[in-house]
Amino acid sequence: MNYIASNAEETKAFGEEFGKTLKNGDIVCLTGDLGAGKTTFTKGIAKALECIFEPVSPTFNIVNEYPGRIPVYHFDLYRLKTLEDLYSIDIDSYLFSNGICVIEWPEIAYPLLEKYKLVNIKYDGEGRVIEISEVENENSCN
Repeated sequence: MNYIASNAEETKAFGEEFGKTLKNGDIVCLTGDLGAGKTTFTKGIAKALECIFEPVSPTFNIVNEYPGRIPVYHFDLYRLKTLEDLYSIDIDSYLFSNGICVIEWPEIAYPLLEKYKLVNIKYDGEGRVIEISEVENENSCN
């Protein structure tokens, strides 16, 4: 599925539409350059799931939790380098809990994920190109 968003409001709106398709236990991996719109897209997901707070970038916290109809666990793994780093933040308790995990900079976590939705956001100079696919990882550690 592909979508083109002309601005941040459209990116958030598409995130909200996408969020309405999510169910408890889903994992969403967001890729894209700095400033591509990953956190803006997450704001739409959180709105669809009736979260109490609007997400902010979890860069310095690594994970932010947003209670809602279905809780959202919003990760930024940019600063983590090893699987041990992931285990040190107790990532398993989030991945296998009730809620939706939204992971920015997810590359380090791929070995742990059996199935996830991949959202790639690219800014092409005129707008954001948002590509969504489903991934099944037969080589995951879990």
